[in-house]
Amino acid sequence: MPRIDFAQLPDDGRLWIFGSDRPLGRDEAAVLLEEVDRFLDQWKAHGAPLRSARDWRDDRILAIGIDPTAEQASGCSIDGLFRELQRLEGPLATSLLAGGRVFYRDRNGRTQLALRNEIGRLASAHVIDTDTPVLDTSLTTVGAFRERFERPARDTWVGDLLARAQASQASTRSATNSSSARKG
Repeated sequence: MPRIDFAQLPDDGRLWIFGSDRPLGRDEAAVLLEEVDRFLDQWKAHGAPLRSARDWRDDRILAIGIDPTAEQASGCSIDGLFRELQRLEGPLATSLLAGGRVFYRDRNGRTQLALRNEIGRLASAHVIDTDTPVLDTSLTTVGAFRERFERPARDTWVGDLLARAQASQASTRSATNSSSARKG
């Protein structure tokens, strides 16, 4: 009974978003979701069942939310969720819990993954820019997920990374031009 449909979660529901480092095939996704559902069916905080739900998108994005009006998740219950996902990483040969990752849509609409430190290089190569749709895995409420999960990079924290990358490139060009002028 504690697991409900994701649409039933209130906007103020607490949320965790996890992304697979690679798209999961149909069978792999079925294994992941079956195990996640099994976990959610018995998920508790201080002995009280958590009213929870999950959403699966783009063959790699898993959102798990709880209804805080029923019961609040505790540190131990959240740790349990993370342990369960960590346990599933090995058999599925994927990483769900790693940080420093940016999920975005390429020009063909497919979800791609880049490491945070690769954003500057991808911007220079014109793979990603301020208009690139970014899947914001930093959101922490169900309402924010519904309203702002996919937005142009400029409207997310990734926009700051792009601005720093552009500033760094401009600084490098300026230093190169200055050096060339002294030699010339």
